[in-house]
Amino acid sequence: MRRIFPLLLAAVLSSCRAKPDPAAEPPTSAKSPEAIPVRVATALRTTLYEVVTGPGRTAALAQQKVRAPFSGTLTELAVADGDRVVRGAALGTIVSRDSEAALSGAHDMIREAKTASEKLDGERALALAERALVRAPITAPVDGTILSHAAARGDRVSEDQEILTVADASSIVFLADVAQSDLTRIRPGQSVEVSLAGHSGPVRGTVHDVLPGANSADFTVPVRVDLRGLQGVPPLGLFGTARITVRERPNAVVVPEAALIRDDLTGSTRIAIVQDGRAHWIDVTVGLRATPGTEITAPPLPPGQAVVISGQVGLPEGAAVAAQP
Repeated sequence: MRRIFPLLLAAVLSSCRAKPDPAAEPPTSAKSPEAIPVRVATALRTTLYEVVTGPGRTAALAQQKVRAPFSGTLTELAVADGDRVVRGAALGTIVSRDSEAALSGAHDMIREAKTASEKLDGERALALAERALVRAPITAPVDGTILSHAAARGDRVSEDQEILTVADASSIVFLADVAQSDLTRIRPGQSVEVSLAGHSGPVRGTVHDVLPGANSADFTVPVRVDLRGLQGVPPLGLFGTARITVRERPNAVVVPEAALIRDDLTGSTRIAIVQDGRAHWIDVTVGLRATPGTEITAPPLPPGQAVVISGQVGLPEGAAVAAQP
């Protein structure tokens, strides 16, 4: 019995020592929140160009008519519609009506001759008609493209009759169909880049003016663009797209469009910037929108400033972020 009591007392004391006192434990420090991963980009300083685009086609404003110099027969015609010609090139030949009549009469004399003497007279008449033959070449009045022909080889034509129509290459322009709502921003002299089918790069040009002839079907108006730098005679009716620079903004600070968060209720726009590893929301005023990005006009945003472009939806103010490019 004496041995059992000390053993029980030792067990009770040991169990009391095994249970620590909660009040005696030191307070644990709060864990720091984990950084939220986001994608960022940097604000850039660049020159923005506001453009107005419109489809269109090449067209010739001036057309030259090739006419017969006198009455006769079109004995040769060496060109067809769509052929490109240079100034002074031979397009065909016309023989005067009197010469044609003399040749025809001489051939009839030879064909109807019954005696050697009559045949000899006919041959003399034919030689005389050939020496006196009046033949005139038809030449291209300008560099250009054959648009149409009003006579064919072998046709009889009268004096001053139209034979061919040539589009003057120096008058070929691009006619862009611009929406009527954009016409207030179009001015003569504005720079234009025209993308033409079959051309590897854009063709540069200048706005000449707005032409009459609005299209009521699609509410567009033709704008004449004077082309420059084209090699040779450009094809007529070639389709393309004109990009007219209507405004230029140098030294603009832009951010990617993905950085902008718009509030549909208030109409305000915000972006999240990253400073010292934390996200901060600021209200901004936007300007021009172009290919490099959207201009931030207020507040001043320094070039190189990191802005969040992905993961900013629901991002708390001041939250720690792990920026990823």
